[in-house]
Amino acid sequence: MYAVIETGGKQLKVEVGQTIFVEKLDVAEGETVTFDNVLVYSNRTTRVGTPYVKGVKVNAKVEKQGKAKKIIIFKYKSKKGSTRRKQGHRQPYTRLVVESIEA
Repeated sequence: MYAVIETGGKQLKVEVGQTIFVEKLDVAEGETVTFDNVLVYSNRTTRVGTPYVKGVKVNAKVEKQGKAKKIIIFKYKSKKGSTRRKQGHRQPYTRLVVESIEA
């Protein structure tokens, strides 16, 4: 059994017991999150939504709030001595464990 959910502008295929990383959600650790935006649901047969499948929910428990590893952004213009810029970024995320898919 699996489902394709939509969160944070992205689509994720999830199964029960799977750990997923999504864009930061404003939920405390240990709480439960319910996703209603289910695009595809498959158990014995596959149901595809237009755009969402009605009556299907995915429940997940928040395991951790964190930040990803730092990435370095280095911009420069060649042959120009003073146009160099170094910048770092750490993307915040929420780690979830999928508990159930209710149909």
